[in-house]
Amino acid sequence: MNLFKDLFHRLRLSWGWVIAQFIGILLLILVGIAWTRLPEKHLWQVALSLLVPLLLVVAVLVLQTGTMRSLSDDDGKRVKPVLGALTLLAWIAVAWITWYVLDWCDDRIPQWAGYLNSQAPAHWRATFFTYQHITCWLSILEWVIRWVAVPAKVIPYAVASAQSGWRLPVRRVLHLLWNWRWWPAVVLVALVSVWLPGRFFASLPSGTVHAQIWHVTLKLAATYLLAMCSWVLLLGWAAVLFGCQKLLADEMQSLSLNLTEPEEEAKQDSVNPPSAENS
Repeated sequence: MNLFKDLFHRLRLSWGWVIAQFIGILLLILVGIAWTRLPEKHLWQVALSLLVPLLLVVAVLVLQTGTMRSLSDDDGKRVKPVLGALTLLAWIAVAWITWYVLDWCDDRIPQWAGYLNSQAPAHWRATFFTYQHITCWLSILEWVIRWVAVPAKVIPYAVASAQSGWRLPVRRVLHLLWNWRWWPAVVLVALVSVWLPGRFFASLPSGTVHAQIWHVTLKLAATYLLAMCSWVLLLGWAAVLFGCQKLLADEMQSLSLNLTEPEEEAKQDSVNPPSAENS
């Protein structure tokens, strides 16, 4: 089956979870914004302000785990959704820690750029290794690591763990990471969902206040739709590539069985030769 046909076939079968992604994430964002406005004058308000983040995390885990499991093939070895959600939480923590380190690096880019510029020869410091050039290069490197390298590494493990729990199929994940079809998809998603929306807000505001409000609203809506479409398509693409591995493994196993059957029959005939007929 064509890979793109397989992708849209999976999305069609998982249409309920796909719609839940678009509506559920939006509702969770609105609840998160409302949570920041909660007063803390009374005890029940303090308890609610502590409970809401936990409920948001649980809702995100349920939503993402269900979507990943629905898009992926069921090989009969699935763990329970609760265990899949817990292992998915571990990979979310890995991504969060990595982004925290990248935030620390991002704050120090001006300092590192100034140091590297000061260490360059005088001619190169004024022409090529300027402070602006080094700052731009380090910012691009940090962007690529944040939006390409980290998602490309973490998402396959997260999708696999949502299915298999702690019994992670490391070999299948490594095969996907070495698949040339995976990395261009991640780069395309990063450009469409992160770089392109950034261009929306690069221009200076103009027009009346009412027109600016509409412009910002439309830009936010377009940003949300691009991000959610990219996320769902990337999850589906990961499921397609995992499914290709399973299909290839089944074909190889079937081929090996077809090759070994004639050998076994030949060995059986040599052990038990046909009896000679009486003349």
